[in-house]
Amino acid sequence: MKKALLFLLLVSVSIPALAQVKLGLKLGLSSTQLDANEIDINGLGGNPFLKLNLEQARFGIHAGAVIQAQLGAFLLQPEILFNSNRVDYRVEDLSGSSPLTSIRTEKYQYLDIPLLLGVKAKPFRFQAGPEAHIFINSSSELSDFSGYEQKFEQATFGWLASLGLDVWNLMLDIRYEGNFSKFGDHITFNGQPYSFDKSRARILASVGILFGK
Repeated sequence: MKKALLFLLLVSVSIPALAQVKLGLKLGLSSTQLDANEIDINGLGGNPFLKLNLEQARFGIHAGAVIQAQLGAFLLQPEILFNSNRVDYRVEDLSGSSPLTSIRTEKYQYLDIPLLLGVKAKPFRFQAGPEAHIFINSSSELSDFSGYEQKFEQATFGWLASLGLDVWNLMLDIRYEGNFSKFGDHITFNGQPYSFDKSRARILASVGILFGK
């Protein structure tokens, strides 16, 4: 996390000497797109004792700061955003005489750091680039089940493609986000890691305001 923040700080310091720069704030919503397989969770004896499926990925929120720099015909736009999400899992407990199904919620927060490069064809912006996700915190009702542990990686990575519309100093953005890691790869039962078979994708919409000429 320190390395990612140091990189963003170095970019922020060096940009003003090279380009016309605007600073801004933004706020938005995200919707996770995922159609994943069911996971069979094995007990200590090797037999399945839980079935875990994704019930619903709820809307997330994000907010943070933007630096937009005009470099000739190109735009360089690093951002730092606090991102909070919630996921509901459908859990089938097979440990008793008859299966019991319940909905369990998991919440997690990340610091998202995208670095976008693009072009501007007024009033539109077309941008794309890599993104780092720095894990901050999480809570999960899956911890009610024996043997469950959360093992989030400190940093994961993905990419963004963005279409933006600028109206005066207002920024309107819609983005598609892909990730290189599989969804749920933090789930561990009895020391055994699990994950769904697909990577998470998100649709993000945001509104922001830029300060400067």
